[in-house]
Amino acid sequence: QVQLVESGGGLVQAGGSLRLSCVASGSILSINNMGWYRQAPGKQRELVATITHSGSTNYADSVKGRFTISRDDAKNTVYLQMNSLKPEDTAVYYCNADILGTSIPWRVTWGLGTQVTVSS
Repeated sequence: QVQLVESGGGLVQAGGSLRLSCVASGSILSINNMGWYRQAPGKQRELVATITHSGSTNYADSVKGRFTISRDDAKNTVYLQMNSLKPEDTAVYYCNADILGTSIPWRVTWGLGTQVTVSS
């Protein structure tokens, strides 16, 4: 069984910062791409940032220059450093990862999400 667990969400004032973490656990052989997505009330889930196994990153235009994605493969963890937060960043943030397990083929796995609320 492989799972992703996010942490680090919370309530912050506009202009503040948060750092999200997502740890993959279970019988893991390898992790390829990892990413963060978010879903605000009444809206579709959208991409925030992704990072490949080699460290190449991709960001949504709305977060470029404010958010930074990184990963620590020794810890099977992906991070999202969020600075200069805006009220429109309020959403549930989900991580996902393309994981190869000891008993499962390559599969995109999702976490359950962590709430980020930015007050004005």
